[in-house]
Amino acid sequence: MGKASRWTIILGYPFLILFSLFNLVPIGYMIIGSFKTESEYARNPLSLPESLQWSNFARAWEIANMDTYFVNSILVTFGALLLTVLLGSLTAFFLARFQFRLRSAAYALFLIGMLVPIHATLIPIFLIMKDLSLLNTHWALILPYTAFHISLTVFILEGFMRGLPKDLEESAVMDGAGIFRIYWSIILPITRPALATVIILNFIYNWNEYLFALVLVSTDAIKTLPLGLANFAGVETASMTLQMSALTIALVPIIIFYLALQKQLVTGMTAGAVKG
Repeated sequence: MGKASRWTIILGYPFLILFSLFNLVPIGYMIIGSFKTESEYARNPLSLPESLQWSNFARAWEIANMDTYFVNSILVTFGALLLTVLLGSLTAFFLARFQFRLRSAAYALFLIGMLVPIHATLIPIFLIMKDLSLLNTHWALILPYTAFHISLTVFILEGFMRGLPKDLEESAVMDGAGIFRIYWSIILPITRPALATVIILNFIYNWNEYLFALVLVSTDAIKTLPLGLANFAGVETASMTLQMSALTIALVPIIIFYLALQKQLVTGMTAGAVKG
C-alpha cells in the first residue's frame, strides 16, 4: 500500500463517518420521535420511547389525508420515472452506438441542459402549462420532471453504453436482430447497473420535489406528498410526534426503493472496464 493510499484511508474514512452521522442522526431522531407520546417528547426529545406508539402512524395517516397524497406521488413519480428512463436510454443508445453528422452537437445540447438552473424555468413552465390547460393535473408535474432529468440520464447511460464492445451489435445483426431488438434485448439488460443509478436519482428527486408541485398544483385531490406534509405541519404545529410519524411514512418508500436496487447500484459503481 502506497503512502498516498494510506493518507486516503486516514483522512477519507473519518470524513465519510462524519458525513454519514451528519445525515443519519436527524433521520434517527425523527424515527425515534415518531414512536413517542407527546408528553414523552415534551419532557426529553432525545430520550428513547418508553413504549412504541404505533398508533401515531395511523393517526398521522388519517389526519394528514396521506392516502390521497401517496397515490398522487406514486403516479407522478413513476410516470416521470418511466418516461425519463425510456426516452433517456433510447437517446443514450443512439448517441453511444451510432455515428452521425450532428451527434456531437446533440450530445452537447444535453450537457448544456444539465447546466440550466431548474427553478429559473418555473415561471415559463407555469405559463406553458396554463396555455396547455394542464395546471392541476398529474401531467403538469410529470412533463417537467421528465424534461429536467433527461440530460443527466443521457449523460450517465451514454458513458456506460459507449464502453460496451461493438461485437454485441455485430453478432446480433448477423442473427437478424433489428436496432430496437438490439436496444431492448441486448444493450438495456447489460446497462442495468447504470440504470439503477439513474432510477434511484430520479425517484428521490421526483418523490421529494416541492417547489414545482407548489406552483403547478393547487387542488387538494392532485397534491403530492411533500405538499400534503407541508400543509399537515402547518395545521399540527403542536404535535411534533405526529409530524415525525408522517415524515417517517414518507421516508419508507425511498428506503425500500434504494434497498431493492442497492445491488445493481453497487455493481455499477465498482464495475471495471468492459472487455470485448
